[in-house]
Amino acid sequence: MPTEQILALMIQERDKLNRAIEALSGGALPKRRGRPPANSNVTAESGTPKRKLSAAGRKAIADATRKRWKLIKAGKAQSSFSTRAKRKAA
Repeated sequence: MPTEQILALMIQERDKLNRAIEALSGGALPKRRGRPPANSNVTAESGTPKRKLSAAGRKAIADATRKRWKLIKAGKAQSSFSTRAKRKAA
């Protein structure tokens, strides 16, 4: 048998095997290499959906923060960033 004919038969056999592998794997693509695409509702570490904050929840937090800073600026509350508050805690 000439070498070209043997090579052609081997290529045909390889193509048959590749089609069989694709059929058995469900046509799934091979595992993607590199950085995965961004998905805004899934965290990278655990694959669980991110927790979302409602508009009412964001408003409540913003209002509480404004109230806290208003008290700090009026001198009725200590900021956790002030040096006096750190010295008193120590």
